[in-house]
Amino acid sequence: MTSSLPSPAALSPLLKPSLAAMREPVLRGVTRPLSWRLQQLTRLEELLKLHEDEIVEALANDLGKAALEAHAELVTVRREIKLCRRQLRHWLKAKPFPVDLVMRPGRVWQQCEPLGCVLIIAPWNYPFQLCIHPLVSALAAGNSVVLKPSEQAPHTAALIARILPQAFAAEQLQVVLGGAETAAQLLEEQFDHIFFTGSGRVGSLVMQAAAKQLTPVTLELGGKSPVIVLDDADIAITARRLAWGKGLNAGQTCIAPDHVLVQPAVRDALVAGIANELRQFYGDEPLSNPDLTRIVNASHFQRLEKLLEGARQRGQVLVGGGSDASERRIEPTLLAVDSLEDPLMQEELFGPLLPVMTVNDLEQALAQVRRGPKPLALYLFSRSAAAQRRVLEASSSGGVVFNDVVIQAVAAELPFGGVGASGMGQGHGEAGFRSFSHQRSVVSRPFWLDMPLRYPPYADKLKLMKWLMR
Repeated sequence: MTSSLPSPAALSPLLKPSLAAMREPVLRGVTRPLSWRLQQLTRLEELLKLHEDEIVEALANDLGKAALEAHAELVTVRREIKLCRRQLRHWLKAKPFPVDLVMRPGRVWQQCEPLGCVLIIAPWNYPFQLCIHPLVSALAAGNSVVLKPSEQAPHTAALIARILPQAFAAEQLQVVLGGAETAAQLLEEQFDHIFFTGSGRVGSLVMQAAAKQLTPVTLELGGKSPVIVLDDADIAITARRLAWGKGLNAGQTCIAPDHVLVQPAVRDALVAGIANELRQFYGDEPLSNPDLTRIVNASHFQRLEKLLEGARQRGQVLVGGGSDASERRIEPTLLAVDSLEDPLMQEELFGPLLPVMTVNDLEQALAQVRRGPKPLALYLFSRSAAAQRRVLEASSSGGVVFNDVVIQAVAAELPFGGVGASGMGQGHGEAGFRSFSHQRSVVSRPFWLDMPLRYPPYADKLKLMKWLMR
């Protein structure tokens, strides 16, 4: 696998052509026909097929991803393209509304139109999928696009910057490489929409910059997504699904299980079950298992290692606990926690560490969930329909999953997004298409009937007006 990277400047100058030049074809209506949009999706689909092996290699270089996990990023994007191509004609249809009496004869409707030129800022944890997935929605909506891949996944970013210009003109799509300074420069431009995926801290900075330009934003953030396990759950299946969800991408997933709130009666069985599943997944030496993804860089490894070392010193390690700085790998690790004040409970872990905390019942678990910011995902493992209803009634989160984890991101037509501190706006499917569209209201009236009621003088018309407006 190659490790040499082209310089960002050589690959993608900052906005050449200008933002105004990119917006101009959209404003002239060039991008509005269904045929134009479908053509862009076809180009993107063909490009992914052509460079599939390179994409997998880049993800292996950046994160040590196993081929299956790398292909999963590709599959998710391809499914989004297929969904858009299948449904786009329907999404573009005008939506009629009833006409008030005073507006008759006439018609009123709403139709989707492109916003203009949009900015997509992608994260490093799924550096291909979370860059190209919103691009699919933006192109389907008829926009021109500026992409800012994550500099923390440099091989993937460089590949994206190299291959996309093979299919798209610079006036339609630009890829800009660079770090935080480059992102700050881009945010000074007046885009028509900004789609950001990343941490809440950076999301706040993006929103502040967007506010100066009155630019609308979609923020896909994260948070401490809790898992509640009740004593009526199937513990064997629960353990297997939690072990998979936390091991996937080494826990570097915005909707990964962050911590477990479990009833005392099944706590030990759950820990033992997860330990057994992790052993089945990664063997007795998980740090050398190629299916275990690396931590993205030294900085993030050191952050997790510091948390893990503190837990080691406090005797909190239940399962795992090993790490290898040279390979930036950390074993999926279960940790005993007995307080929300524990250092492990202060911020989103975004790694293969899984705190386990005992709660008496569902109400205590929900009370603890409500004490924190609204998470991107909330998970409940229980056979009880009443417990599931109670979770929906007494909590708020971007999404809820019963008896599984992470798979909500695979549901192509299900809107995906956060609430409160976990984000705003939605992506995927029609929701993603609409995030990059303006719902334009239209009124059409004929010339042939022009009632004098609305025109002065008004003296003798008030009673009739009141009657009509009832």
